[in-house]
Amino acid sequence: MKTKITIVIQSILLLVVTTVFSQNPPSQVHGGEVVIPRNTEPCLTDTQRNAIIAENQANITQLRAQGIYQEPNEAGSHPLFIWPVAQAPGYNYNITYSLANYVDHNTAFPNQVSDYDCGTRTYDTANGYNHKGFDIISWPFWWKQMDRNQAINVAAADGQIINKNDGSFDRNCSFNNDTPNFVAVQHNDGSQTWYLHMKDGELTSKNIGDSVTAGEFLGVIGSSGSSTAPHLHFEVYDSTGALIDPSIGACNTLNNETWWIDQKPYWEPAINAAITQTDFPNFETCPNSEITNESNEFDLIDTIFYGIYLKDQRAGTQLNLKTIRPDGTVQFDWDFNLTDNLLLSHWIWSFPADMEGAWTWQATYLGETVNHTYYVGVLAVEENDLTNTFIYPNPARDAFSIKSDQLISKVALRDIMGRTVFELSSQKRSLDRITLNDLAEGMYFVTLTSEENQQKTIQLIKN
Repeated sequence: MKTKITIVIQSILLLVVTTVFSQNPPSQVHGGEVVIPRNTEPCLTDTQRNAIIAENQANITQLRAQGIYQEPNEAGSHPLFIWPVAQAPGYNYNITYSLANYVDHNTAFPNQVSDYDCGTRTYDTANGYNHKGFDIISWPFWWKQMDRNQAINVAAADGQIINKNDGSFDRNCSFNNDTPNFVAVQHNDGSQTWYLHMKDGELTSKNIGDSVTAGEFLGVIGSSGSSTAPHLHFEVYDSTGALIDPSIGACNTLNNETWWIDQKPYWEPAINAAITQTDFPNFETCPNSEITNESNEFDLIDTIFYGIYLKDQRAGTQLNLKTIRPDGTVQFDWDFNLTDNLLLSHWIWSFPADMEGAWTWQATYLGETVNHTYYVGVLAVEENDLTNTFIYPNPARDAFSIKSDQLISKVALRDIMGRTVFELSSQKRSLDRITLNDLAEGMYFVTLTSEENQQKTIQLIKN
């Protein structure tokens, strides 16, 4: 997936802030789109694809010889999929992804494309390559999401891992012949799903031959292989090895029924995130992580930057935006008209608050309301995270220690699916060391709770 970022700056008057706030809506001061141009090279060459197919078959032969192969039920129906991208526990964006490319069904003419809905949200190349999967990008801030393991790939249906590759460089910015990090899963009827371009060292700890269930963690979205930004390439084959487009539409030439439990609409306009920031974001050049300037803590004199990040923005739609004071009164309430069709967009306003306490930044788009809490003044310190609290070592093998200037009264560990796997409380002393002997290798989320009921969640790798 080739990606170029273009920020469109709006020349609009800045909001003039006086000592008394009016109820006039603030002027929009910064906005733009992220442009995703058409690809010119395949993200997986035919040679690479054929190699994966051969490896899959060789692994199946070996699993069968070991007596652990799950023989397909040839009389069974194909699986129905859940969405293969999720947000890791501990993060709170509303949505972490956007669809970039569908499967290309126009195989007759190079440089002419048609997706399942007869649109052009796909690509081919001059040498006859047709895109064969779904490209799902992490948005907003794809590099930052990759760095903090926020957007993850999950199994679309129950199945058995039949292939897996890890160790490939994962911050690619151009098309190349690198092998992507991936997991291939075979389902009960013999169909297969492939999950490609994952982050190095962040694949499931399960091995070839192990079972997975729908929604189970498979890896972190990355940019390994032939890729220009972190994304999942999701590719599907039926039990005969024929390519499948899981979405059904008038121009789907591969299959005549959907493979989704709940097929998403062709366009899915939505708010990915409503966040507060200390400044405008800086979209760095690939592969550097974006400088997002995200913050939930401000002083009363600070200018606060209010950001809305959308996917599939539709012309003629409207955002309703509010800043709500700690006492429930509204500081500003205004509508913002969206005049363009944009795959990815962000819109930012800036002005200070006029009261200390816990505020709400609220955005409503097409009937969906997203609330974001931020703190102004004393509550930013008293009621938010444990600032001077850390765990070490991380990654950890047998145990980790806790360093904090607060008394830690409770420690809870959740796995990647959000299930609590360990919990310990103490009212007499601060918890400062946790053993991990009974935990499997993998990624966990450690939630620390202080005697004053402050909390902090930290990602932990157990190896």
